[in-house]
Amino acid sequence: MKYIDEYRDERIARALVAQIARQVTRPWVLMEICGGQTHTLMRYAIDELLPPAIELVHGPGCPVCVTPLEIVDKAIAIASRPDVTFVSYGDMLRVPGSRSDLFRVKASGGDVRVVYSPTDALRLARAQGERRVVFFAIGFETTAPANAMAVWEARQAGLKNFSLLVSHVLVPPAIRLLLESPHNRVQGFIAPGHVCTVMGYREYEALSREFRVPVVVGGFEPLDLLEAIAMLVAQLEEGRAEVENQYVRSVTCEGNRPAQQVMERIFEVCDRKWRGIGPIPQSGLRLRPEFTAYDAEKIFGLEDASAEEPAECISAEVLQGLKKPVQCPAFGQRCTPENPLGAPMVSAEGACAAYYHYRRQAAATQGRAA
Repeated sequence: MKYIDEYRDERIARALVAQIARQVTRPWVLMEICGGQTHTLMRYAIDELLPPAIELVHGPGCPVCVTPLEIVDKAIAIASRPDVTFVSYGDMLRVPGSRSDLFRVKASGGDVRVVYSPTDALRLARAQGERRVVFFAIGFETTAPANAMAVWEARQAGLKNFSLLVSHVLVPPAIRLLLESPHNRVQGFIAPGHVCTVMGYREYEALSREFRVPVVVGGFEPLDLLEAIAMLVAQLEEGRAEVENQYVRSVTCEGNRPAQQVMERIFEVCDRKWRGIGPIPQSGLRLRPEFTAYDAEKIFGLEDASAEEPAECISAEVLQGLKKPVQCPAFGQRCTPENPLGAPMVSAEGACAAYYHYRRQAAATQGRAA
């Protein structure tokens, strides 16, 4: 298909790699934020094509991966109720909670269903008036407008059996946390294209100015990412720190204002805990007080609780770009997509899953050589 193949042209890719090689004069550490970008980088071995001076590390841009362990436990508790139909995206089912996961709840007889959008959950609520339908509303700014619209439509339709278990997070506060960390090594960011399609990129301009760090909004195809890397390297080599937009076919500076408006109408900004990272101030969304009737945490009286990640899991360091998945002693052995220790191994956008699918043979060979 031409609209995809033109962004996978080998000749152009090699030209971009050569351009980067000509530009770079010193080591640079770059981070892509989105998990979809991570999988493209691994699938096409883009990191191996780049000059050795360019190191790519992976950020907390997988929405499944950063959903707090406590929220997963709450999802399991709700889904286990006999009067509930629990509705979720498919990759949340294998994400481990403290003692179980949604897949096991389903296998034990719980009414857990996989859908592709909150519209499907609304349809279930209309058809199952006697049952409570709870949609697991996770994700970054990308999925928040559709979830907000589902609440709006539920209220307009007078649905009393529909609610959301909300775990929305926002990207810019997470980037700020990384930049403020004394352990930060990242010198340039590829901003997430899907998030910026909704939100635009004005929020990143303040971060770029304050921390003197270049940011390039990138797409998801190999040529998108190579061009974004070339743009970052050019800024770094020239001593510039600006926000630039590589993903011009989808992203504008202002973003999608109608989508932003429906988000603002239904949600408000709040503090949010990120799995593997911890609490980040003003980094999440929750339902506004006037929509409490659609808040599953309130409806089911779920109190705040704390839960600890498995001590062996290094997902916190992976999500902050401090370590690569293959540096985990459990990688590919005690931690696999079938039996994950942490969410990055099971999510379709997780960095550990990307390395498992595209690099585990190389990692095993290196381990034997060592």
